[in-house]
Amino acid sequence: QVQLVESGGGLVPAGGSVRLSCSASGRTTMPVTGWFRQAPGKEREFVAAISRSGAVTFYSESTTESMKGRFQISRDNAKDTVYPQMNTLKPEDTAVYYCAVGGYSRDPESFHSWGQGTRVTVSS
Repeated sequence: QVQLVESGGGLVPAGGSVRLSCSASGRTTMPVTGWFRQAPGKEREFVAAISRSGAVTFYSESTTESMKGRFQISRDNAKDTVYPQMNTLKPEDTAVYYCAVGGYSRDPESFHSWGQGTRVTVSS
């Protein structure tokens, strides 16, 4: 079974950028690695996902300015690592960010093998 470890979080000033990492060990048959976030008192929400080949990426359908156009996801299969890049960070991006494997879905219920999360705090 695959194990996932997130890293790269920390304190970031508003307007700044951060690149998180999700490193995998073990095997999975699931086609997608997804990133989610959970802010205090809120439900876990989808951020972005990428297929195993890296050919397919999809992002949150949020129509608010909170995420749209500011996140990119990539992967390095030689390192078994997925990288979400977050730009122009805002205080509302403060959350614990998680990765997991699953299918072509934005529903957290479709994902498993969750990592422990990495906290990103955006200071205003």
